[in-house]
Amino acid sequence: MKIFRWWIIVTFVIFVLSGVGPQPAGSAALWQSKVDPALLSMAPGEPVEFIILLNQQASLHEAGLLTGKLEKTTFVAETLQETAARTQQPILARLASAGIEHRPYWIANMIWVRGDRSIIQSMAQRADVAHISANPQVRSDLPAPVSGASAPDAPGTALNIARVGAPQAWAAGFTGQGVVVAGQDTGYDWDHPALISQYRGWDGANADHNYNWHDAIHTSNGTCGADSQEPCDDQGHGTHTMGTIVGDDHQGNQIGMAPGARWIGCRNMNHGVGTPTTYAECFQWFMAPTDLEGNNPDPALAPDVINNSWGCPPSEGCDAANIQMLQGVVEAVRAAGILVVASAGNFGPACSTVKDPPGIYDASFSVGAVDNSDVAAGFSSRGGVGP
Repeated sequence: MKIFRWWIIVTFVIFVLSGVGPQPAGSAALWQSKVDPALLSMAPGEPVEFIILLNQQASLHEAGLLTGKLEKTTFVAETLQETAARTQQPILARLASAGIEHRPYWIANMIWVRGDRSIIQSMAQRADVAHISANPQVRSDLPAPVSGASAPDAPGTALNIARVGAPQAWAAGFTGQGVVVAGQDTGYDWDHPALISQYRGWDGANADHNYNWHDAIHTSNGTCGADSQEPCDDQGHGTHTMGTIVGDDHQGNQIGMAPGARWIGCRNMNHGVGTPTTYAECFQWFMAPTDLEGNNPDPALAPDVINNSWGCPPSEGCDAANIQMLQGVVEAVRAAGILVVASAGNFGPACSTVKDPPGIYDASFSVGAVDNSDVAAGFSSRGGVGP
């Protein structure tokens, strides 16, 4: 009888430790409610990218009491970093011990993971995890780049630049001097004649891409490859947008609004395809640029404004959780004293067609388009923010 009782005890312990035993009422529904439905439908053993969003997020309200930009940026970056370092360690240790590919972030308290359903379940069952969402690849609705599209027909100022009165501002002494503009997009052709002189990493003779360039694409078989150590554009859209911002070849062709500004860049799309984490990673890097190895972040080198000519639509996988996550990211960047400029979108002409991040957020400055007659372009999205 003693032997029988011993086997009962051992069997019960194994049963419980294996996780097969009785679960508290509603436990399955509880952890599943924290997971994106698309992830719950994946086949067992199938690896997929997902985002773990932790319950504890940093409070940044004190940034509003600060006055200087550097003071704001430093406070926000350090607060976000401290929160992530303090709360992520148990999850990071668990993932590392299991050999699970992962990447932590602090711009939002979250962790990118590549794993299967069993890992998703084990993470969702943790009390410190708020939500697990998919990290879908998003193909932005980018116009096809047209060679020379931004250049005037003859040496001079491009028509769109002249239409908004930029030459008059330049004549009054306002060329964007002293301002650093950042862009996250398909990448940038940094040594393009209209961009090289304005690139912060160029001193007129030598290039230094540390603190001036970051590649958020870590897996790629495209022309730029992964983790490019110098600015690269495998689609052309990013180069086009930066030309509109600062372009000037100093040979009489002025295609940019602020030729006196300096620019830095981050690649968030691979051949026009990004993910919520690549978008967030670029925002994180802008708040505290690093060297090319991703080390030694320095908020003092953060830009003044960030251009975002991309969108993350729900129709392509950006669900409510990712929209909320990116909202927190944009609000953190704004709290850091950095202006976030975003495309309103290309879903006009109806009203309430501003519908994708980051243009939908109150913390963004959203921009539409006009045609050659100074009338809102038919394709340009209109306010307010749509459903």
